[in-house]
Amino acid sequence: MNEAYQAVFLDRDGTIGGSDKIEYPGDFKLFYFAEEVIHTLKFNDILVFSFTNQPGISRGDACEEDFYRELKSFGFDDIYLCPHHHTDSCDCRKPAIGMLKKAASDHNLELSRCVVFGDRWTDILAAKSAGCTAILVQTGSGKASWNQNHTTSIVQPDYVAANLKEGMEWLLKHTITVCPAKSEHL
Repeated sequence: MNEAYQAVFLDRDGTIGGSDKIEYPGDFKLFYFAEEVIHTLKFNDILVFSFTNQPGISRGDACEEDFYRELKSFGFDDIYLCPHHHTDSCDCRKPAIGMLKKAASDHNLELSRCVVFGDRWTDILAAKSAGCTAILVQTGSGKASWNQNHTTSIVQPDYVAANLKEGMEWLLKHTITVCPAKSEHL
């Protein structure tokens, strides 16, 4: 069991909605349980952040402001978005940990007390490189990613969930909250 988690980072495409393909704002649809998950995490005093690679922005296929507006409307506390193409060699594109480090700085987080949910192995690699708990969801590209990587990668998720809701339920069962009144007497 871990101390109470400070924040959860949710990948966009294939994790909170959509499919295994990039769907731009206006076409993107949340999974029916995604808003409930975001609200439940926030109700449990866990910050909820978007954590997404969107290379279509750098190609001119989409507008960064549209992604921010869409993601804010879903109830995220903050948005961490990499607009770069994989050939740009930035430090924010997953599996790099630039977005996680920026969030830690912006919100005074200990990344060891944070969780990443994603459907791609790059999400898992970023999480583990930053010291976060990693949960692979089997929606979107999750099943294919698991089948392709789980026997060959030395980096493994902490949990594999059928979907975001099941992953959240596992997470909340494995979270203990330290009561300030009780901790003073320890």
